[in-house]
Formats: sequence, C-alpha cells, structure tokens
Amino acid sequence: MDFRLSEDQVALRAGIRDFCEGRLPAEKLRERAEAAAPDAALWHDVAEMGVFSLRLPESEGGVALGHADAVLVFAELGRRLLPGPLVWTHLAAGLVEGAAEGALQVGGVDLLGPDADAPIVIEHLAALGALLVLRGDGVERLDPRRLEARPVVVPLDPLTPLHHVARLPAGERVGGPEDARRLRLLGALLCAAQQLGIAEATLELALAYAKQRQQFGRVIGAFQALKHVLADMFVRQEVARAAVYAAGATLDHPEVGDPARAVAAAKLTAGEAALKNARACIQVHGGMGYTWEVPAHFYLKRACVLEQSFGTGEEQAERVGEELGAEASGAF
Repeated sequence: MDFRLSEDQVALRAGIRDFCEGRLPAEKLRERAEAAAPDAALWHDVAEMGVFSLRLPESEGGVALGHADAVLVFAELGRRLLPGPLVWTHLAAGLVEGAAEGALQVGGVDLLGPDADAPIVIEHLAALGALLVLRGDGVERLDPRRLEARPVVVPLDPLTPLHHVARLPAGERVGGPEDARRLRLLGALLCAAQQLGIAEATLELALAYAKQRQQFGRVIGAFQALKHVLADMFVRQEVARAAVYAAGATLDHPEVGDPARAVAAAKLTAGEAALKNARACIQVHGGMGYTWEVPAHFYLKRACVLEQSFGTGEEQAERVGEELGAEASGAF
C-alpha cells in the first residue's frame, strides 16, 4: 500500500490549513477562549468547506472522500484547536438532519467503554441541537434541551465547555449495535488525527521559540539539551503520523489489516505524542510556557481532553495487547 499523499490530498490539507490559520491563529487562542459566545460564523464556514459531509456520498450532498482524507482534515483542525463538537457532528452526518450542512451542532456520549459507569460529562451542551448516545444495544438521539445539567465552572480546556448530567433519558433509536461500534471506531480515528495535529503544532511552536530566544549570547536551540528535546518531539510526531495515516488507509481498505487494531494503535501513539509534545513545548518555553499568554498550555489541555475521548490510551493498549497475545497463543 502506498502511503504517500496524492496531489488532491496535498491540496485538501493545504486548503484546510490555510483556513484554520487564517481564522484561528495560535496568537488568538486566548481571545477565542475568553469569548462569551461561540463563533457561529466559524462553524458555518467549517461546514461550507465540507468537513462534516466529507465521507457522505455525492447523492446525499457529500464529498465522497475516504477515511484517509478525513484524517488529513482533522489533523489540521487539531493543529489550530478549532472549538466545537467537530468529531460528533461529523459522525452524525447522515444520521441527524442538518448535521452535514452545519445547520446544527451535534454532541455525544460514549457509553461503550469500560468506564461506562463514570460521571456523564457533555461537551458544548449549550450549543447543541442534538445529542447522540452510543450504547451497547445501539445509537440513540436525545434532545439536549431535555437534560438536567449543571455547568462545570472551570473546565480543563477553556475552549471546551462542559456540563455534568446525572442521568440520560431514553432517546430515539437511530442505529443498531454495529452502528454504535462503527461510530466509536471512527470517532477514535478522528480524535487520533486531532492528537497528531497537536503533536505537530507544539513541535512547530517549540522550534520557532528555540530559534529566536537567546540566552548566554546564543539562541537556546543551539544547546545540546534542547536539541535532544526537539529531536524527541520530532520522532514522536513522525511515529504518530505513520500510525494515524495507516489507520485511515486500513479503514478504507480493511483487506490489508485489522481496522480496529490499526485505530487502537493510532489513538495510543498519537495520544502519547500529543501529551508529551505539549509538555515538552511548555518546557522549551521555560517560565513563559506556564503563562496564559503563551498558547502552549491550550494544546496540553486539549490533548488531555482528547485522551479521554473514544477510549483512553490505556484502553487502546490493552486492546492491542490482548489481540497480540491471542495471535501469539494461536501460533503454538
């Protein structure tokens, strides 16, 4: 299988990157976090670019692209930490009317993991027009206005407002058990793509700072200790990119491998790269890295949020380990 990007894929990635950097540059992350209301125009423009209808067939108004293309798009969205329930709205396209066109934002709750009994926390609840719930017996749609929820006063990620819900009422069935598992698998892939984008963006920020910040008459990037930190960040980024691209390609061509294992490996690898690169970025910035003015902390906070979405790294590692153990047992 050829993992090199086609000309169309390169153009797709460049177009999304130009849009993200123009609408939400890193230096405006604080301004976005302090905004009193979400940017409806930004959401509309994201939909206009086909982000939510990316994989829908043309007969349904979609772009008819594959999972590998979706990975490229969501990695760019992750690079600039675009706010909103991007992954859930993408998953809802074709299930919830208006999601693909950006007419409404769709959130979700994943109850398929081992921590299904954990407290229920919903992202961006105030902006949602619909809520999807993934259960063992299928997919349900709920009206978020029916929920009794209380806001989390200080969410970890200031760009991801949270509400705590004590219980979820029964909703309208919009998919079966296989649909729930498929959506969770795709959600994990798209989160991994965003984590890859964070790994890339934090390396970019750290490298730029190391090239211009001077100490003892030299730029700090010239010091061997910093070179090691930056080199480790680069290696983590490249390994994550290989895993995420491979997972997207495997979902498009399941005959080449196990899609579930590929996605688990991608989520595990990209999650580790995002968290470690974000921490290293703060370290490279020194004391400034801990301040509100430097955007590095936004990336670490979003990396922590994504780590909990559609299966933690620990869950993905256990899944890969169990499958490898079963294969090893079967070989004897």
